[in-house]
Amino acid sequence: MLSDKRPEDILFLDIETVPTASSYDLLDPSLQEHWDKKSRQFRNEDETPGDVYQRAGIYAEFGKIICVSAGVICSRDPFAFRLKSFYGDDEKSLLSGFTEMVTKFSRNREALLCAHNGKEFDYPYIARRMVINGMKIPDILDNAGKKPWEVHLLDTLDLWKFGDYKSYTSLSLLTSVLGIPTPKDDIDGSMVAGIYYNEHDIKRIVKYCEKDVLAVARVLIRFMNLPGIDDERVESVTRF
Repeated sequence: MLSDKRPEDILFLDIETVPTASSYDLLDPSLQEHWDKKSRQFRNEDETPGDVYQRAGIYAEFGKIICVSAGVICSRDPFAFRLKSFYGDDEKSLLSGFTEMVTKFSRNREALLCAHNGKEFDYPYIARRMVINGMKIPDILDNAGKKPWEVHLLDTLDLWKFGDYKSYTSLSLLTSVLGIPTPKDDIDGSMVAGIYYNEHDIKRIVKYCEKDVLAVARVLIRFMNLPGIDDERVESVTRF
């Protein structure tokens, strides 16, 4: 599997998202109307749009990105892994930093991005939020008009399916069955909005996001049948 890919050419990433407002009552009235319609698809008859507003963060139209973490393999024998995060309240600013980094990384024509469920969530979410913020989408993320072999996006969930599209396998489950340390040993995605709006602990969210990135890298390395990444060879940096 993936025998034609070099680990050093892959940028691993994960994002953390929250609703654009801390509560349904504080949401712009025009968006409230749209959320009322959107939430009808999944809320129970006895639930109001406000009752399910905590789910708004998973939709790019109603949510925003508060953290993008990325990781790269910088050496072999053994592997060393570097992590860098872009985070904060200013979504456009953190996306600008991410764009600069990913553009520089992708100057290598063999560059690839890799995320778990990235094709369904991370990649389109980032692209949509860039459009909303009036930003240019980096070429590696912009698939418009590209042929399948011109798309440089990997997805560990997609790879794990082996063509089976009937089920979803979480990153936590996949790490468990592969014997890889779980990234969910402190918080999980359902807790992020509460920690952001109620506890204002962005650093805790960043740490969680970086654990996910490392887990994705370890999963892909396992798919490639290569040695793992030891904890002592992992570091967070300000620049790659």
